[in-house]
Formats: sequence, structure tokens, C-alpha cells
Amino acid sequence: MQYVDKWRAVAAATGAADRAEAEDGVRLAYRTAELSEPERIIWVDSPRAGVEAVRSLGDGTGRSVRHEVRTQPWAQERRRVHDELGPVGYAELWARTGARLWDTTRALSERIRTGIVESFARELVEESEVRSVLLDAVLGQHDAAWLAAFDGRSPRLEGLARVAEHTGWWWPHEKVTVICERPVELHRDEAGRLDRGDGPALAFPDGFALHAWRGMPVPAKFLSDLAHLTLERIRAEENAELRRVMLEYYGYDRYLEESGAQPVHRDETGVLWRIELDGDEPVVMVEVVNSTPEPDGSNRTYWLRVPPTTRTAKEGVAWTFGLNPDAYEPVTQT
Repeated sequence: MQYVDKWRAVAAATGAADRAEAEDGVRLAYRTAELSEPERIIWVDSPRAGVEAVRSLGDGTGRSVRHEVRTQPWAQERRRVHDELGPVGYAELWARTGARLWDTTRALSERIRTGIVESFARELVEESEVRSVLLDAVLGQHDAAWLAAFDGRSPRLEGLARVAEHTGWWWPHEKVTVICERPVELHRDEAGRLDRGDGPALAFPDGFALHAWRGMPVPAKFLSDLAHLTLERIRAEENAELRRVMLEYYGYDRYLEESGAQPVHRDETGVLWRIELDGDEPVVMVEVVNSTPEPDGSNRTYWLRVPPTTRTAKEGVAWTFGLNPDAYEPVTQT
């Protein structure tokens, strides 16, 4: 677990890179790959700026040496460790280390790639050209998952690990290496998804940023408008996914109350409410009251979203427990 915790922190690190350490790591990675050290190291403030730099330098960088620096040594070390531990042992190693970080780091790097491609599309740059440059990137801190699996086992990967510990994405070429700074802000929810309601969820020093609500990409202006939501604005939104974000932010209970919605069913477990939405599945919720009093003596009300096919309050409450309505017979309500 020591390596997992270390690399989880690396993947989430924000703030200025340690440029001296990162550059030492780059030179070590080149030497380990039996390459001459780069003639120049160029620093930029975001992965998007990294793509711009590589495009602008053109042939002046020499060919990409990502294969020699990152792909080949990792593949060889993976094969060596696999042979050493056997298939079962290798699977157990990955499950204890890299697998714990894989989903969140992969999702974050993919979201960054998508954001970069979209930003260049607005400038009418061919998507294939941008993606080609992105394929040559080494992901630095966002390579944390596989580096966690090999930490302490593969001295040959020391250069790559040192770069990752101290900076973000980088592009190794024969003559020039382009390295980008880490983010200055990173906001995620409990599931590790990009999430922020009042600004960018991920931001870099040069202003390149991604906005998201519980993992879903949203426009920056959309977030700034959330504080001024009205029933009419929610109803007018044609994008079903954005409308769901609006409802979550506004509050389903508030929306129900202010829209004059009527309950469709009630029983001893609670009250079932249904909101019809144009172009989207209806929102169906169960209103339940906690029988355990709060410190002030009041009983708190909860709103539980349930499948749109739910027809009774009991069916909805049972669904939240993973039970069939006929099997849901609580002895004591809490």
C-alpha cells in the first residue's frame, strides 16, 4: 500500500513542478534508453500548450523517441516481472497496486485529451493532427497506476518515475523534450470524477481548464449560470444531461415544491413523486421521513431517486435496498 498511497498523491498533485528534478529524470530516461540526452528542454504551462509547442517546432525536434524512452522499457520490465511472478502472482501484484489507481487516472487523462482536441477544433485544426501529437506524449504524473505496480522492482524505470513525481505530461524527441507543468487546481468528487460547481474542475497555469459536474463535462458559462436557476430555465434546457445537472444543483425537493408537482402514490413507507420532462425520462423520487429524531427533535426528510418504472413508494424504497417489494418488510424503521 505504501506505493499506492505515494502514487495516488503524485497523480493528484497540483502546483509548480520541480523543474530541476524533472529534467534530471528526463536525462536519466534518455540514457537508460541508450539515447543521447536532448539538446534542449522546453517548459510549457499545460498539455494543450505542449501540443502547440510540438506542432510549432516541427522537424526541429527530431523524431519522437517515446517508444525507446517509455513504451519499450515498460514492456520489457512488465515481461520480466510477469516471468518472475507467474501469471497469478503478476495479477495479484497489479490488483494490489496499479488497479487501485487505473480507472481514475485513465479517465482523467482521457478527459484532458478530449478537452485538448475540442479546443483545437475551435481553431479549425485537424483533429487527426492533434491526436497524432497526443499519441507521442508521456503522461508523467498520470502514469501513476503502472508506476505504482513497478515501484521498487524496476530500477530501469527510475528516470520515468522521477519525471512523473515532479511534473506533468512530456514529449520526448531526439533533439528537444517538451515538458508541461502540473495543474494548479484539481477538484474531484468522492468517486474520483472531475467535479466543481463554481469554477474549473481542472486548471493549468496558462488558463487551459476543464469544467465538470460529477464527471460530466459542462461549459464554463453553464456553471456560472447555476446560481441563477429558475423553473423556467430548467424547463427550457433542451440538453437532457445538462437539465439533470440543473435539477441536481437546484434540488429535486425544491423543484417538486415550486413546480406544484402532485404525489402519485403514498403508503406507510413514504410518498412517490413523478416529474415529466420533455425529451427525457421522467424523474421519479420517493419522499421518506427518518423516524430517528434529529438533536432538535425534528424528523429529517430524504428524497431518494428511483427508476422511472417505479409505481409505488414501497417499491421505490425496496429498490434502494436492492430488494423486491414483497421482500421489503422492515421490522424497525430507522
